Amino acid sequence: MTQLPPLNIAAPQTLDLLLSRRSGSAKAMRGPGPSDDQIKTLITAASRVPDHGKLMPWRFLIVKGDARGALGDVLVSALMTTEPETTGERIALEQRRFLRAPVIIAVVSRVREAIPIPEWEQQLSAGAACQTLCIAAHAMGFVANWITEWPAYHPVVRDALGLHAGERIAGFIYLGHPVEPLVDRPRPRFEDIAQEWAPK
Repeated sequence: MTQLPPLNIAAPQTLDLLLSRRSGSAKAMRGPGPSDDQIKTLITAASRVPDHGKLMPWRFLIVKGDARGALGDVLVSALMTTEPETTGERIALEQRRFLRAPVIIAVVSRVREAIPIPEWEQQLSAGAACQTLCIAAHAMGFVANWITEWPAYHPVVRDALGLHAGERIAGFIYLGHPVEPLVDRPRPRFEDIAQEWAPK
């Protein structure tokens, strides 16, 4: 059995990190994005999420450089299959969609059926991988935006990304730096979201 290294975590700093995390709009990102080594660290962190049955019900597709424009071409082709009368403005928007950030990581949820592990738990694990990517990016000084939008659900896009049966996009995680300083949004009050359960 692999021996885990001793923990060296400063709890207050970790909590400050979690309490300060927020999303940054993919429409307002700039470079530089994470380096190859940083991307490897991000994905390694994301792979440590809870995973009932050790199924690894997720995988990661890294989209960067010229591949972003190539995926934009796929979006245009997909769009034309369902909206052939679309405008040139919309086509240009979709062509540039994945150019909004320097790096995008697509988190693919892959569910195994007919096994004791509930499908819902497998899907939740993929969601946890998305969130961990966002937290790890924040720890590195980047901003992240977890979104899906229509490309995540279009069969032409799914085919181009090489998704198999039982797989779907849990999220596209856009990574970069904010064009302008982020302003936090109002957060829910503890009293509105948490209640102590007691037996009747």
